[in-house]
Amino acid sequence: MFNAVKTAMQLKHLKTLLTPQDGAAKVTCMAWSPNNGKFAVCTVDRVVLLYDEQGERRDKFSTKPADSKYGKKSYGVKTMAFSPDSTKIAIGQTDNVIYVYKIGEEWGDKKVICNKFVQTSAVICLLWPAENAIVFGLAEGKVRLANIKSNKSSTIYGTESYVVSLTSNVSGKGILSGHADGTVVRYFFDDEGSGESQGKLFTHSCPPYSLAWAANSIIVAGCDKKIVVHGKEGHVTQTFDYSRDVSEKEFTVAATSPSGQSVVIGSYDRLRVFNWSPRRSAWEEAKPKEIANLYTITALSWKKDGSRLCAGTLCGGVEQFDCCLRRSIYKNKFEMTYVGLSQVIVKNLSTGTRVVLKSHYGYQIDEVKIMGKDRYLVAHTSDTLLLGDLGTNKLSEVAWQGSGGNEKFFFENENVCMVFNAGELTMIEYGNNEILGSVRTEFMNPHLISVRLNERKQRGVEDNKKLAYLIDIKTIAIVNLTGGFNLGTISHDTKIDWLELNETGHKLLFRDKKLRLHLYDIVSSTKTTVLNYCCYVQWVPGSDVVVAQNRGNLCVWYNIDSPERVTMFPLKGDIADLERSNGKTEVIVTEGVNTISYTLDEGLIEFGTAIDDGDYHRATAFLETLEMSSETEAMWKTLSKLSLEAKQLHIAERCFAALGDVAKARFLNETNKIADQIAKQYGGDGTDYYQVKARLAMLEKNYKLAEMFYLEQNAIDEVMEMYQELHMWDDCIAVAEAKGHPELDNLRRSYYQWLMETKQDEKAGEVKENEGDYTGAINLYLKAGLPAKAARLAMNRDELMANSDIVNRIAAALIKGDFYERAGDLFERIRNHQRALECYRKGFAFSKAVELARAAFPADVVKLEETWGDYLVQQKQMDAAINHYIEAGCSSKAIESAIGARQWKKAVHILGLQDDKSSGKYYYKIAQHYASIQEYEVAEHLYVKSDHIKGAIDMYTQAGQWEQAHKLATKCMNPEDVSALYINRAQDLEKEGKYKEAERLFTTVDEPDLAITMYKKNKMYDDMIRLVAKYHKDLLTDTHLHLAKELEGETRFQEAEYHYLEAKEWKAAVNMYRVNDMWDEAYRVAKAHGGANAHKQVAYLWAKSLGGEAAVKLLNKFGLLETAIDYAADNCSFDFAYELARQSMKHKIPDIHLKHAMFFEDEGKFAEAEAEFIKAEKPKEAVLMYVHNQDWNGAQRVAEAHDPDSVADVLVGQAKFAFDLKEYQKAEAFLLRAQRPELAIKYYKEAGMWIDAMRICKEYVPNKLEILQVEYEKEAVKKGPSGVAGMVEQAREWEQSGEYARAVECYLKVKDKDNIPLVEKCWMKAAELAIKFLTQEKTMDVIQVVGPRLIEIQKYSAAAELYLNLDLIKEAIDAFIEGEEWNKAKRVAKELEPRYEDYVDQRYKEYLKNQGKVDSLVGVDVMAALDMYAERGQWEKCIETASKQNYKVLHKYVALYATHLIKEGQTEKVLNLYVQHGAPANSQGIDEGNLDALDHSDFQDTDIPFEVPLPAKQHVTDDKREEIRDWVLTVSMDQRVEQVLQKDERDTYEASLMAVNTGIRSLPCLITGYPVLRNKIDFKRPGKAANKDDWNKFLMAVKTTHSPECQDVLKFISYWCGGLPSAGFSFQ
Repeated sequence: MFNAVKTAMQLKHLKTLLTPQDGAAKVTCMAWSPNNGKFAVCTVDRVVLLYDEQGERRDKFSTKPADSKYGKKSYGVKTMAFSPDSTKIAIGQTDNVIYVYKIGEEWGDKKVICNKFVQTSAVICLLWPAENAIVFGLAEGKVRLANIKSNKSSTIYGTESYVVSLTSNVSGKGILSGHADGTVVRYFFDDEGSGESQGKLFTHSCPPYSLAWAANSIIVAGCDKKIVVHGKEGHVTQTFDYSRDVSEKEFTVAATSPSGQSVVIGSYDRLRVFNWSPRRSAWEEAKPKEIANLYTITALSWKKDGSRLCAGTLCGGVEQFDCCLRRSIYKNKFEMTYVGLSQVIVKNLSTGTRVVLKSHYGYQIDEVKIMGKDRYLVAHTSDTLLLGDLGTNKLSEVAWQGSGGNEKFFFENENVCMVFNAGELTMIEYGNNEILGSVRTEFMNPHLISVRLNERKQRGVEDNKKLAYLIDIKTIAIVNLTGGFNLGTISHDTKIDWLELNETGHKLLFRDKKLRLHLYDIVSSTKTTVLNYCCYVQWVPGSDVVVAQNRGNLCVWYNIDSPERVTMFPLKGDIADLERSNGKTEVIVTEGVNTISYTLDEGLIEFGTAIDDGDYHRATAFLETLEMSSETEAMWKTLSKLSLEAKQLHIAERCFAALGDVAKARFLNETNKIADQIAKQYGGDGTDYYQVKARLAMLEKNYKLAEMFYLEQNAIDEVMEMYQELHMWDDCIAVAEAKGHPELDNLRRSYYQWLMETKQDEKAGEVKENEGDYTGAINLYLKAGLPAKAARLAMNRDELMANSDIVNRIAAALIKGDFYERAGDLFERIRNHQRALECYRKGFAFSKAVELARAAFPADVVKLEETWGDYLVQQKQMDAAINHYIEAGCSSKAIESAIGARQWKKAVHILGLQDDKSSGKYYYKIAQHYASIQEYEVAEHLYVKSDHIKGAIDMYTQAGQWEQAHKLATKCMNPEDVSALYINRAQDLEKEGKYKEAERLFTTVDEPDLAITMYKKNKMYDDMIRLVAKYHKDLLTDTHLHLAKELEGETRFQEAEYHYLEAKEWKAAVNMYRVNDMWDEAYRVAKAHGGANAHKQVAYLWAKSLGGEAAVKLLNKFGLLETAIDYAADNCSFDFAYELARQSMKHKIPDIHLKHAMFFEDEGKFAEAEAEFIKAEKPKEAVLMYVHNQDWNGAQRVAEAHDPDSVADVLVGQAKFAFDLKEYQKAEAFLLRAQRPELAIKYYKEAGMWIDAMRICKEYVPNKLEILQVEYEKEAVKKGPSGVAGMVEQAREWEQSGEYARAVECYLKVKDKDNIPLVEKCWMKAAELAIKFLTQEKTMDVIQVVGPRLIEIQKYSAAAELYLNLDLIKEAIDAFIEGEEWNKAKRVAKELEPRYEDYVDQRYKEYLKNQGKVDSLVGVDVMAALDMYAERGQWEKCIETASKQNYKVLHKYVALYATHLIKEGQTEKVLNLYVQHGAPANSQGIDEGNLDALDHSDFQDTDIPFEVPLPAKQHVTDDKREEIRDWVLTVSMDQRVEQVLQKDERDTYEASLMAVNTGIRSLPCLITGYPVLRNKIDFKRPGKAANKDDWNKFLMAVKTTHSPECQDVLKFISYWCGGLPSAGFSFQ
């Protein structure tokens, strides 16, 4: 959505809420209401102004003093704050009081004081962070708390210093106070687990008037012009120092954004903005907001949603600023305003409603999305997920680890958002910041998940949150989300395709793939099938009534507790919806094209609701109105049960009466009488009375509980009476025994007598047995037909076993009653084994029979085991029979039993021990079992053992393991048979509709084409395409196209569209829809797949097919009306374009006429085109059309009639045409008529007719003549000789016309290297004209140009003559010298300007010298000639000439010659030379022993000493000394060396340390010894310095040469000077 994310908040001025005054009128305080609806400003006159959200003033009220006797001006308002509910304002005043005003919720509500808190000093600052708590700071240094409820205030903490500022953290759970001594104190109401310290945090350098507590820092500022950022524990993390900024003044006030990520600090004419950078974990300053003449900011207030900041000023002005990082429009429906990194305001553009989305943890919010029919907000931060319901304004933020944006959100439930990611379903309740629950499931269809959150309040249930979902496709889990535990798991035998909990979460309806509807009661864990062939089902909202449809019936369960009670109505159509509103519930049914509603019995629905709400009286009253029916009866039963549980006994009595249960009704009637009597005596409802509780327990058949209630009250007789009434004599006697009742014996007698009367012989026998009369007891047992009981008693008493009569009677009775096992026990006891064995056999007590036989009849054991096995098989206890058959050696029977008992492994084991060939049939059966449980390898092994390999192949085929089947088949069948088998089997599967299995068989035998044909025949095109893509990729596009055309022919357009698009033929899809007049679809396809303009073309064609007003409406809908008009006009559909334009966009009609005209023009229909151009109000276009076609008459006619301004254009066009025909006179005439001489000039120029061009220019545009002249000259230069001739011609014309200045310029511009005579002639002509006709000054300029040019072309005499004409003697002489005409130069100098004679001589000498004409030079300058002889090595000539001069000159050149000879090694010649010419006298100091003979005059004004100590002897060898003398002699004779000492800026010898004029002595350079005058480098030891350039050269030499000597010098300097200077090179 955004190209770049801005992270710096900027302030943008929106409007002025309160205009500033001329003088000081300070805005003392301001506040925004927490609901963002009100903004309060308090002015200097103590009046509170109230503004709405848009900044319009809506209300105001005046504050009042603490005591009216001091007057209205006796106090000032220092601070104020809104209450958290935005209905009250607290005002803090300097007259030691806080007033709380109730301002109401609506504008104009009466303002009343609801609280007053009197203090001991002035109230300076104030906050209202919590509902009933106001925090405020006093001038005396205390920070206090005012309680709105108790109307009392208390001190939180006290300091000794005036409170200057007070602020809270973002959550409002902590406060900071700033004090006049710079102290900042922190206090927490709740530290929210941060563990941060309380008390004094730090001390600022000045009073912290600007104090802000941001999300990560505390920021303070004051009059020292420094803004200091402190960490959470007070340490300084950043400082912004403006103390050197002269434009900045003291900081007066600060405000923190609601997100805590921006801080604004006010000063003079300026607001400084600071933004927290999470990336850098530091504060960054944005560009400050500077407003001239704003003056000092006295108050700041930030709107609670972060979108606005208001600033109050010293002059009473209030300015409003927009604060946002960025804004964006989402889907053209919502405006997103990012007011901070962690806060976004989402505004619905259609309704104007707003929601503030904020991360409570301060995380940066990424892109916000609006989903779920534009109702729900979704946004991510780095660590959390934010969700919101725009309808209810409920917002949630939960911890959420990033999953790459792969979550899927489901908004079907209004109370909870379901988030599905990677197999995990997470539920988040809107308005709750904790995840409601998470479960693992792969089924995210909203029909397969049901969540119920407190949807119907129930008695005694606070939090009812339940979830039902699928663990797998056949298993439902039900979870209590409040406690996080499982309520139940439903395992079903068929796939489940729909489920839903009722609103209370007690019952679950679910439907399976067989369309069976089931009800599950969560409390009792019972499942009931309630309907078959169910095609629609829904709970009725607000009730437990169920509506469903099966085939042609509407089924309604008004009481789902009795699912068998269902009300049915016949239906013709299908249920479409269920609506419940305004006390009416309707089932909407579609019957063909009609919609019919069936109204349900609201009363019956109402009953269920009353029951759920616990209002049983309402339920009873409702049931009273109904006729008795099966539904009504079920409702009475439900009500009876619930009313009994709730101890509403009168209602229960009425229920049982209605149900016809007279006994319960009568019993409850008696119980109610007791309860009512007790209630009258003692109050209450009487249901807690022990008799009532006992009777209710009796009603529930819980007699022990009733007994307990009676015995608690020691009502023994009542207990006994109860038991006697119920004939529960045992319990009655037990109570009597326990309590030692005197009537115990009588009770026993009465009990026995009653038993005998009622013929309860068994009970009577038990009484006799308890009394010890065993014989009597046996007789009674036998009489009662209980011989087994008699046998048990006899076998326990030895004396009875000794009585054969009793034993025989018992045995006979046992045999008669088929109690053979007990008879066998009796016979075994008296050791009659044969009879005992017979009885055991007859009674099938084989265990005892085998045990007896092992002891008494061993031969019978095997037979008994087989008989036992047969018996167990009859009893279907196959697994038990196996071992007995094995014991009996009956292997076949053992195997069959093992198979029958599904003991497959045991059967295989037994088979493995057999050698019988008949075992193959058993292997086959077992193999079938293993195949059924998908243990295919075992089954295959067994099939092979049973010689049924085809069975194994069929097994693998049915299991879809085609590869295994194929592998097995290829082993034992030839390929043709395998292929035939697979194809036949595949065709059978195809007939059965098992296409996937058939496909796998076809592909296994490499027959994919058969599978493709199968899918095509069955119109399963997706699978067909899949196989084509896999096996015939090259035919895929053709297949898509073929299918698309086929489907189009079958009018299956949607499917055809899919295939067209897959074939990349979207145009065909569009055309299909067009042909079938399905324009909506055509437009959709074109827009989705056709590029930028395709959908516009479709919309255009659609509109064209509609025509008229319908076309206009359609194009307006798409916003394409103007585009369509343009398109129609561009495509020559002018009638349609006119039609559209006339109906809706009349301003487009001229454009259409224009395009129509152009069309006619292109068609060559010029008359029609002219008419259209004129209708389009474009006559000029018509003119241009005629001009273009050279119809000058037509063009002239239209121009004169409709566009006079174009007449000139027509003339210009004609002129251009004439020029092209080279009819220049005619063309010129046209252009002059059109008053366009400049065009005539242009055309003449283009034709190369410069003379004509200049003529026109001179006559009509004289001011441009000079420019034209310059152009002409440039052109002439480009053209070369031909151009020069033209220029000469032009110059002559200027000359003839008396334009001498122009002629001179023109002549001077003639240049042609190939025609020097012409050039000389022109230049001379220019000079001549200048001398004759121009001013002296201009003439001088011309000569200065022409002279050098003549010299350049070697016309020296001509140049000199020109110079002499103007008395330029020097220039004339130079011209002659340049031409080497020395005699003329000398003559001019001698005759006209003698002072130049020396100049000419000097130049002549230089000339001779340069030319090497030494002989000529001797006559002019002998010394120069001698030097030249010496340089050339002509020593003989040099000495000869020098000998003709004086003695000094001779010996100078003798010495030079001698030096030369010495270098050549010709010493003899040197001696001969000195012999011939003699040697000059020269005394030496050392030789003479004193310095008198030395000349010191050259060293005057230097510090070179005159007196030096003379050494006693020479320290230089004679040879070396001679070499030095030669060098000195050579240098002294060198004319190029000036024999003077070089001086510097001191006017002193450059090497001298002492300045001559000032006497100042400079430090010597360590490197050169020269004085250090500037660019000085100081060493560490005083008095040691060097010239920077010399030092750097020395260091560079050390670095580049790597010389050890240089390194030694550097080390010495370092040692000598105490180290090297720091700013030097490093040589390591």
